[in-house]
Amino acid sequence: MTTGMASGNIAAEDMERSNQLLERIHTIFESRVVGQEALYTALVASLLARGHVLLESVPGLAKTTAATTIASATSGSFSRIQCTPDLMPNDIVGTQIYSYETGKFTTQLGPVHANVVLLDEINRSSAKTQSAMLEAMQERQTSIGGTIYKLPNPFTVMATQNPIEEEGTYVLPEAQMDRFLMKEILTYPRPADEVTILKKTAEGTFDERDDADPVSTDDILFLQETVRRVYVDDAIKNYIVAIINTTRGGGPRPIPGFLSNVRVGSSPRGGLALMQVGQALALQAGRNYVIPDDVKRLSYPVLRHRLGRTFDALANNVTPESLIDAVFEAVPAP
Repeated sequence: MTTGMASGNIAAEDMERSNQLLERIHTIFESRVVGQEALYTALVASLLARGHVLLESVPGLAKTTAATTIASATSGSFSRIQCTPDLMPNDIVGTQIYSYETGKFTTQLGPVHANVVLLDEINRSSAKTQSAMLEAMQERQTSIGGTIYKLPNPFTVMATQNPIEEEGTYVLPEAQMDRFLMKEILTYPRPADEVTILKKTAEGTFDERDDADPVSTDDILFLQETVRRVYVDDAIKNYIVAIINTTRGGGPRPIPGFLSNVRVGSSPRGGLALMQVGQALALQAGRNYVIPDDVKRLSYPVLRHRLGRTFDALANNVTPESLIDAVFEAVPAP
């Protein structure tokens, strides 16, 4: 595919419609969630790329508010699943209930059957329950009583986890974490944002209706299809592959001593994530093609959970972010 052909894949009117839809979503989100720009970027990019987000933070940083806002801004259904050690897979995907009156089983779909699902404190649930949820995320369907039930479309999961040093948590296996498109680590809001939160709460303006109308789920499907048509040049693809191979100790310019800190690099799924997130960011920026900065911008959320650090790296507090920086510094951008 040539550059000229690719750049014509998205018509001007489709780009204009995409810009208008994204602006409406941003306006609604901004009116209800103060600060948390990184959270907004991760959520929208994940939604457009048909992926899921894993969030790690302390409580009280508007994760639930952000999820409900994204659901209402996109006219989608929303459900929240509070994970606990006794949560069972059927509590998530659904089950069959026998009726003594009719003598028949009826199917009750679980809360995962929603457009936006908030999986709160995923690392407080058992491995069996985690696996059931992640299978639903990957296959986008559930099986109840031998019958397959498709999940709604669009479908996105925002899972939260406590820092693993907290009591009563089960660490997500790396193979399961790899299925999340991104892992975002939230920090406390700036003091000025906290003042705004207090003011809006005192004035009751958080509940005021904003001027922007929500988009429809069909609009989200249109945006997702448009993102797929954002052009990715072969030079960008080679750049992404070089980055991924460098995380494994190879690449065009291997980093000396890198494998002393990384025992396992990114899987090919990491390369797909870099490309898909890059396409989503390009569309949000009003472009129909990906540039190297799109690949770099969300490199931390895309790769931080895909690098398995060695014991020495953990002991010396070598952060995934510093390793990602080293990779991007070693690989020349096109």
